[in-house]
Amino acid sequence: MARTQSAELDRKKFFADPIMVTTIVVLIAFLTLFILYPLAILLVDSFVTKDGVTVDVFRRIMNMPNFRKAITNTLKVGFLVGIASALIGLLFAYVEEYVQLRTRFLGGLFKMVSMLPVVSPPFVLSLSMIMLFGKAGIITRYLLHIYDNSVYGFWGIAIVQTMTFFPVCYMMLKGLLKNIDPSLEEAARDMGASRFKVFTTVTLPLVLPGLGNAFLVTFIESIADFANPMIIGGSYDTLATTIYLQITGAYDKEGAAAMAVVLLCITLAMFIVQKYYLEAKSTATLSGKASRGRMLITDKSVTRPLTVMCAALSLFVILMYVCVPFGALFRTWGYDFHLTTKWFVQVFKRYKGLKAFRDSFVLSLIASPITALLSMIISYLVVKRRFKAKGFIEAVSMLAMAVPGTVLGIGYIRGFSGGVFHTGFLQQLYGTGAILIIVFIVRSLPTGTRSGISALRQIDKSIEESAYDMGADSFKVFMTVTLPLIKDSFLSGLVTAFVRSITAISAIILLVTPQFLLITVQINEFAEKGAYGIACAFATILIAITYGSVLLMNLFIKYFGTSRKIGVTENES
Repeated sequence: MARTQSAELDRKKFFADPIMVTTIVVLIAFLTLFILYPLAILLVDSFVTKDGVTVDVFRRIMNMPNFRKAITNTLKVGFLVGIASALIGLLFAYVEEYVQLRTRFLGGLFKMVSMLPVVSPPFVLSLSMIMLFGKAGIITRYLLHIYDNSVYGFWGIAIVQTMTFFPVCYMMLKGLLKNIDPSLEEAARDMGASRFKVFTTVTLPLVLPGLGNAFLVTFIESIADFANPMIIGGSYDTLATTIYLQITGAYDKEGAAAMAVVLLCITLAMFIVQKYYLEAKSTATLSGKASRGRMLITDKSVTRPLTVMCAALSLFVILMYVCVPFGALFRTWGYDFHLTTKWFVQVFKRYKGLKAFRDSFVLSLIASPITALLSMIISYLVVKRRFKAKGFIEAVSMLAMAVPGTVLGIGYIRGFSGGVFHTGFLQQLYGTGAILIIVFIVRSLPTGTRSGISALRQIDKSIEESAYDMGADSFKVFMTVTLPLIKDSFLSGLVTAFVRSITAISAIILLVTPQFLLITVQINEFAEKGAYGIACAFATILIAITYGSVLLMNLFIKYFGTSRKIGVTENES
């Protein structure tokens, strides 16, 4: 009875707040229109033809040998990258949390390397891989004297994606390892178990659900990746590149839509398992924090091999990143190593680099504060308010995480260049900067929302309730009480959204028109042509912009944030 009265009181309070009701209605409309509607249009395109509802389009694409091959290729790469990334992520996380390193420099180096790919463009490592191990590669041609080595294909994609995605696993597993109670492992050690035995019988079973979670997240990222297979895949087609070629090369919109639905079904299935089973299981296994600090391992038999492995991987990653600026400074990579600035000059004089950087910067700068604010509003509604549509808002805002960029791009093409809206404002969105900004917002929304939800769950409800009791409405409470308390999450969400937007390619490559020049599209175009000097020059400047943004924001948070130990990349996990 008391619970019913409380629910009735909450309902009355809710409907007595017009700002709150309006915000929820606008949010539902936005999420429905720009996430659910494009995906629904893809389904309609796949099943509905001139002859009515049919599965003929699916039958046709399944009979295409290249599409069947692309599915097999995608799953093979996804499984290998998922396993390798999870293991490397576990290695780096274990070394950070369990191992006593000889110097602080090593700890800082490992931490930096495990964060590097998170805020860099997704295709930088593909360029480096070609320049180091391709036919004109410095390592293969000049050090090993191998003149016919091909880096393109399965192994090229797998190595590059593993180096790109393992930091995601590292961030997920670091938190799990940190929360293991040391007394559990110490009890096993006291009973005579070796370090290896403790790891396999105590530590590993505790983090196994988290390891499975990390594998699935990386698997989803791998099969949805477009940029790396496009640059280093060669003739090894994956689903993302096949969909792109089907719409841009074969002009088969219905076939591309059906292919996109197949890819979406795979990623959605994995996302549901990861989100609603493994994530919950991982949380249940390790709840709360460790009761006390952990005594770090000092045994040389453990520290030496683990440190050597981490150091080797770190040097490999650093080598690949150093390769990009040098690629922009050499006259002709692999043949003429005299230093020159001609590629940087050509970027701005011949290839409209200034316009590309301006367009990318302005669009990303517009999208990032909107994304950060939307993320915090959604987080606030999910954590702090009770209403019937709450589950819908949370699920749909997180759904974008499971939708590959190429799938979303095709959905927007079909939804806003035709679809239901044949006339009116929404029809006019296609081909404009507004549609690119919306895509940036949709793609970055899940990351900011997860960060906001984590931050809001740490705030005592009574702080906001006292403001309501003093007569403040929901807008006033959110702006003056809630947002200042989570401003670190807001600021880090803002810079994360900016970095993700300015380095995005998979969704926007299908939507960008000649009216706009975007850096990532330019890099992709020149890399495909083999113009690595120009591609590296664009990529070097882009890396400088992204890292500069992260450093500035971390500096800003350090001096003006509520916490002095929060980082942009930490909130991505």
